[in-house]
Amino acid sequence: MAKPIQVLFVSSEVEPFAKTGGLADVSAALVLTIYNLGLEVRIMLPRYGSIKNTPSRLHDMIRLQGMEVPVGDKIYKANVKSSFMFGTFTKVQVYLLDNAELFGRPGLYINPDTKRPYPDNDVRFIFFCRGVLEMLKKMGWQPDIIHCNDWHTGLLPAYLKTLYKNDKFYKKTKSVFTIHNMAYQGEFPRSTFAKTLLPPETEPLIMHHDKVNFLKAGLMYADVLTAVSEKYAEEIQTTEDYGCGLQEVVKKRSRHLHGIINGIDVEKWNPATDELIPQKYDIKTLDEKVENKIALLQKMKLPYKPKTPLISIVSRLADQKGFDLIGEALDKMMKMDIQFVVLGTGEKKYHQLLEKAAKKYPTKMAVALRFDEVLAHWIEAGSDMFLMPSRYEPCGLNQLYSMKYGTIPIVRATGGLDETVEQVHASKGTGTGFKFGPYTSAAMLEAIRKAVDVFADQETWRKIQRNAMLKDYSWEVSAKKYIKLYQKLLHV
Repeated sequence: MAKPIQVLFVSSEVEPFAKTGGLADVSAALVLTIYNLGLEVRIMLPRYGSIKNTPSRLHDMIRLQGMEVPVGDKIYKANVKSSFMFGTFTKVQVYLLDNAELFGRPGLYINPDTKRPYPDNDVRFIFFCRGVLEMLKKMGWQPDIIHCNDWHTGLLPAYLKTLYKNDKFYKKTKSVFTIHNMAYQGEFPRSTFAKTLLPPETEPLIMHHDKVNFLKAGLMYADVLTAVSEKYAEEIQTTEDYGCGLQEVVKKRSRHLHGIINGIDVEKWNPATDELIPQKYDIKTLDEKVENKIALLQKMKLPYKPKTPLISIVSRLADQKGFDLIGEALDKMMKMDIQFVVLGTGEKKYHQLLEKAAKKYPTKMAVALRFDEVLAHWIEAGSDMFLMPSRYEPCGLNQLYSMKYGTIPIVRATGGLDETVEQVHASKGTGTGFKFGPYTSAAMLEAIRKAVDVFADQETWRKIQRNAMLKDYSWEVSAKKYIKLYQKLLHV
């Protein structure tokens, strides 16, 4: 019997250990699914100070002590701790690279007090990338694939191809680098290059606009690149808007780039089994979904109006997510027969805008400016429509959650939103959501109006809801595509 492919999945955040966004959810769910499909997969992340606050079942034990990791002219000592990530019937080995000086802090990348990135983030993630490779050698575990994610791990493929290229331990090891968001690149001053200890000939390949660019290092040196949707893989080769200045770099490596849409955890996000929502329901009991709407409106102190659609957003409050369009359109939206709920945190200007609007329209709009996992589930279950007018969206997860819950997405046709949402044709009863193309408030308003018009015909609306709920965006579909990619890379 052939030995299973061995994969080390390297990520700067993994649920439930450390999380700032979707990367943590993706890292956990994809790894568990790949493991369930028969691969030997382990995961590695830094051991942040905040991990101390995780549930007691996440006790860690020391696997390595006093490992030396060079960064510039300094040698840092590292411990490697071991824990597990649990699925329903499985547990996956987790390694945590521990150095209190670099990672024993309350924030992952940003100082919570100053709200600014830690000034030594370059040193922290040089240490992390180099530490991963040193740990594997010390432990004697040779993965066939090291799967890296976003800029924090971008130097790792560069190290494999340079400092470790003649190391027999890594002779057969290949690297995969997944781009979750091109906008976050890990840019540092030219002086950072000396800290990497990479060979001089590497410098022009990882410099961009006179800065060391960790994302570019991953793009240049990984054996295979992936993006989190096919559409996003195309977009990041086109313009500055999508490629964020690295579009020509991606284009040169297009032969090695694959788009694989993210999946969702259908155990966690499933209205039939969701313990967090007031009323469970499924495609056969869709009429019971309204109980969640009534409960949500009551919680948000809005009146329940049976014929008025509830549109919601759960998002980071930022320009990228389309809040500039929402700001322009809010008064016109409020003239429509809709109710509007927003959950999220982000830029101060949008906090102020939304709070002011909620006071102006107290029976039509409510906001919760915080992170609230339970309320997010209530919103997915209780809303009629879910708005995602993103300027760009590599994949997006909320439109997938929404469809699973029979909550119809209204999205801008970009990246994963365009790829996963099928335009509604009301006369045919087809489609799963409403899309608009131009990045304008007028185009967004028109899509909302179309959705509101279709909602008035509840028979057609039920068809659209069922279409959406029948879509399969489980992780198994996506994980099988990653496994095929691994097999091709290893010629298995």
